[in-house]
Amino acid sequence: MKQAARLARVEGRLIGLVPTMGALHEGHLSLVRAARKSATGAGLVVVSIFVNPKQFGPQEDFSEYPRAFEADKEKLAALGVDVVFAPSAAEMYPDGFRTSIHVEDLSVRLEGRSRPGHFAGVTTVVLKLLEIVQPQFAFFGRKDAQQARILRQMAADLNLDAEIVVCPIVREPDGLALSSRNAYLKPEERRAATALFRALDAARREIEAGETDALRLQTTLRRVLEAEPLAKTDYAGIADAETFEPVTRLHRTALALLAVHIGSTRLIDNMLIEPGKDGDGDFRASL
Repeated sequence: MKQAARLARVEGRLIGLVPTMGALHEGHLSLVRAARKSATGAGLVVVSIFVNPKQFGPQEDFSEYPRAFEADKEKLAALGVDVVFAPSAAEMYPDGFRTSIHVEDLSVRLEGRSRPGHFAGVTTVVLKLLEIVQPQFAFFGRKDAQQARILRQMAADLNLDAEIVVCPIVREPDGLALSSRNAYLKPEERRAATALFRALDAARREIEAGETDALRLQTTLRRVLEAEPLAKTDYAGIADAETFEPVTRLHRTALALLAVHIGSTRLIDNMLIEPGKDGDGDFRASL
C-alpha cells in the first residue's frame, strides 16, 4: 500500500481515502463517489476495510460487528475503486505496539464519556491509515459528527497533509440514518429506530418556527424518544459544533446529538444547526 501511494504521488496523482470498517452501505458508497469526484482524471481512490479493535470497549460488539468482505469488494469494484486496503490487526498493531493518539477535551464529551477510550482508538487508526495511504483527501460521514470534528482537530494540530472532508448523512426513506449496525435490528426494533429521526425532525420544526432556547429543544428531543417504548436514551442534547460543549441558547453553529439504545443496538444520529444567511438571528437545521 505504501509503495502504491508513493508511486501515485511521484506521478502527481491525487489520492482519495475512504476509511471504513466494512459491511458497506449506501452511506459508505456516497463517500466513495465523493472521493472519485475529488480524484478525477488519473487519481487514485483507496477504500480501507479494517474492523479496528482499539475503538471497541470491553463490553462492545467487536466480535459480532458485521463483516462482509466479498460483498464489499463487489460493491467497490462496481464503483471503480482502485485499491481496497484490508490489513490484519496483526499488521496494524504488531507485538510491542505502544502508541496512542489522544485529542484533548473533544474526546471526553458525549460519545467519549459514554465510550471511554473510543476516540483514542479512532484517532490512532486513522493517523496510521493517513500515514500509510498518504491521501490528499480523506472522507468521513457527518453521522459520526464528533469523530469528524476530532479528526479535523488532529489533522490541524499535527500538520497533516490530508484534508478531512465531511459528507452529508445518508438516510433511509423513513429517515433512519444508514449504519452497519442497523443490521442488528429486529423488525419491531427497526420500526422503533425511526424515533431518532422523529426526535430530530421535531426539533427542526421548532427551530424553523424561531425557537433558539437549546434547553427547550433538548426537552423536545427527549420527549419524542421517551414516547418510544423500545428506546433507551444515552444522551440527547444541543452542543456547540466546534467545542461540543452544551449550549443553552443558539448563537452560532451547533449540533443536535443523539445516542439511543434500541433493544441491544446502540444508534447515533445528529442534526446540523446553522445561523440563517440574512443574519437576523434565525437558524436553519439540516438533517
